[in-house]
Amino acid sequence: MTLLTAGACAPEAEDATLRVLAGSELADMEPLLEASAQRTGVSLELEYSGTLDGTERIAAGRADGFDAVWFPSNRYLHLVDGGRSTIHTETSMMLSPVVMGVLESRAEAFGWTVTDGTVPDLTWEDIALAVEREGLTYGMSSPAASNSGFSALVGAASAMADTGAALESEDVAGVEDRLEAFFSGQGLTAGSSGWLMDEFVLRQAGDAGAQGPTLDGVLNYESVLLSRGSDLAGDDLALVYPQDGVVTADYPLTLLSGASQELVDAYERVVADLTSEEVQTEIAETTFRRPVTAEAAGRDLPPVVELPFPARQDVVDDLVAAYFAELRRPARTVYVLDVSGSMDGERIDDLRTSLTALTGTDEGPLSSRGQTFQEREEVTLLPFSDEPGEPLTFVLEPDGSEGVRAELAEEVAALEADGETAAYDAVGRAYDLLEEAGEDSHLLSVVLMTDGEVNQGRDLDELLGSLAEAPSHVAAAPVFTVLFGDADAAQMERLSSETGGRVFDAREMELEEVFREIRGYQ
Repeated sequence: MTLLTAGACAPEAEDATLRVLAGSELADMEPLLEASAQRTGVSLELEYSGTLDGTERIAAGRADGFDAVWFPSNRYLHLVDGGRSTIHTETSMMLSPVVMGVLESRAEAFGWTVTDGTVPDLTWEDIALAVEREGLTYGMSSPAASNSGFSALVGAASAMADTGAALESEDVAGVEDRLEAFFSGQGLTAGSSGWLMDEFVLRQAGDAGAQGPTLDGVLNYESVLLSRGSDLAGDDLALVYPQDGVVTADYPLTLLSGASQELVDAYERVVADLTSEEVQTEIAETTFRRPVTAEAAGRDLPPVVELPFPARQDVVDDLVAAYFAELRRPARTVYVLDVSGSMDGERIDDLRTSLTALTGTDEGPLSSRGQTFQEREEVTLLPFSDEPGEPLTFVLEPDGSEGVRAELAEEVAALEADGETAAYDAVGRAYDLLEEAGEDSHLLSVVLMTDGEVNQGRDLDELLGSLAEAPSHVAAAPVFTVLFGDADAAQMERLSSETGGRVFDAREMELEEVFREIRGYQ
């Protein structure tokens, strides 16, 4: 949580604080908000959350402790049951369309002309054709976790349906083959726009912390692409603004219903300050977002065509469900599960509960659909203690997946704790299993969950050394590590970093919540 305190405030204003649930990408606004607090006397206390998780939290009435929300978009909040009733007032603060950044060298190889840092006159279909014919690869965040991925999915589907009206479920069915072709180029997914761009930059640099293959491009906010493009090594990033339209984030600062008059007054002071010509110009200069105030001096950026957003929640939910079940490349994940003696009791109970939640078949809201195991997904459970146990692999075929989910849940419920901790032997075995599965279209990953010091089998250096001998598509699989108990945080951080993954700390959040976050990266 970040507290932005007021300094010298306006003499006629009472000091006030707005507690705000915000998207993590708004961290770059903190210096501007600190200056605003000095002018207005209003402090913003920000707690960061994933956009779609936070949206559902508000819509479900779990907004206790917050006066306002500030996400890239309120579109989904407007659609979900009860969402609109949670809003007292909303005001757009800045703009950033979701577009594609492509390495200039690759754009030229595709026959695309780059002019002043952009690739003009392309459509979403042109990108799909480049995927099919030229092997274009890109990264995109999960539409069940991140607004940028959500907006890219809606943009591609709406543009390809080309109805001129808000997207309907039957429109998606008519262009599924083209969407499948488009998403076959997705070589990296992520739970957040920031981590996605970090990994893209690391891969272009050939950094040791990014084991995966380089990518040709990345779908993200225009502002993120512009601000991070200079970080690329040896190449420039050209932006593609699909001529058939995009979805733009408008970052509405939203006061929740039930606000007192004091909070309404504080909100209005902040809005007046942040939408002033001077502050809007500063926002454009420092965050690369477009101003909402006409008089403000923005960057010289191409105009965009705004696509109509789906008008009903069921259309959005069906689209996201189709993305996971039919459109994107399926996932193949090995869950390396610590069942050593130190896991006995509450820890093994939490593990069973959390993994069982991932097998659920209940239809939930948008993010929940992306956080359970999906059709076509391949899931392997690899328990370990003194040594790796017997792997159990489950394939969730479209026909009969409910029975597979039930079998998975039974195996999870049967996990028992005993023995020592040979974590690195188990991770090595996980990579062997990925190699044995062969090379195909699956997105590969390993999830390691451990609560103790590794005291059996090979050490970390030996494990990392063995990965250097693995086939490139296997070595590219990231390790997402879940920490709790007495696990060596430094070693787990190194393992995740050097395989292109990341660490999730279950000592600071519920294990089920951790697994839900991990699902955004698979």
